[in-house]
Amino acid sequence: MKKSIIVLLTIAVAMSSCNKKEQKQVKPSVRVETEVISDHAGRAGRSYVGIVEEREGTAVSFTGMGVVKRVFVNEGQPVRRGQLIAEMDDTQARNLLSGAEASMTQANDALERMKMLHDNGSLPEMQWVEVQSRVAQARSQLAMARKNLSDCRLVAPVSGIVGRKQVGAGETALPSQAVVTILDISSVKVKVSVPETEINSITPSTPSTIRVEAIDRQFAGGYIEKGVQADALTHTYDIRIRVNNHGHRLLPGMVANVSFNTAGNESPGGKLLPFNAVQKSAEGSLYVWTVSKDSTVHRARVDVGATSGNRIAIIGGLKNGQRVVTEGYQKLSEGTKVVY
Repeated sequence: MKKSIIVLLTIAVAMSSCNKKEQKQVKPSVRVETEVISDHAGRAGRSYVGIVEEREGTAVSFTGMGVVKRVFVNEGQPVRRGQLIAEMDDTQARNLLSGAEASMTQANDALERMKMLHDNGSLPEMQWVEVQSRVAQARSQLAMARKNLSDCRLVAPVSGIVGRKQVGAGETALPSQAVVTILDISSVKVKVSVPETEINSITPSTPSTIRVEAIDRQFAGGYIEKGVQADALTHTYDIRIRVNNHGHRLLPGMVANVSFNTAGNESPGGKLLPFNAVQKSAEGSLYVWTVSKDSTVHRARVDVGATSGNRIAIIGGLKNGQRVVTEGYQKLSEGTKVVY
């Protein structure tokens, strides 16, 4: 009996040690960001963070004061020029129009009666002029009343996308108070703040590349509008880069990463990596973490060259096609399994 117990304990201890070994062998993979090495010769790019803006924004408002009866559009909805946006309660406007029409009818009737007397020569010229003046006044009041009624209907002056709805049904709209804002995003502008020490290197035709992570797309920048007044605190100038927006995928407020290829910012060639991808060992040598085909990482000693924006040239130690860890390196050690 004792022998059986000893055998069972021995088997249990052996299985436990095997499980521990298996647990030690299975290590969770570390998630990292990587970049494949390639040569970047010629001009280097300066990188900035920008914000997407609409090409033009139009605030649409009533010309008079009144209670909004209905709003026919929602935020984000495309609208065409001339499309009905909202209606105001037109009861008072209709009453004024009825009164103006009655005055116009009365003035015309008086004009017809007085005309017969005037043609017969029995009406003084002064009275004839007064009758004509009343008709003109009635006509002017009628036109104004018709316009007031028409102004109770708010139509889109331009085509675009409804950006923000600021007044809803039941609320009182004031003259010139925006009911909605219509944004033209057929093309957009990317606003970037550039330090005063770098603004002179950017011209209206400087090539630029714009990356928008929100939609995972990259665009070529167009004509650049340069501001001429610096921010008093940051000493930066605002510039705006025109970008075509086919499909309206770029929306105002999206964050964009902007890179400029500016003259006088030449790269010595080589392989450019972000600063944080290059680490320094205890001995003082520089290295990066490279990812092998089996998804394990290994240190690779490198030699660095000139910097360009937030990137640095690797002039030795790496080959084209090698994958290098750029984010998540804090948890790595030799042979760590990674996913990217």
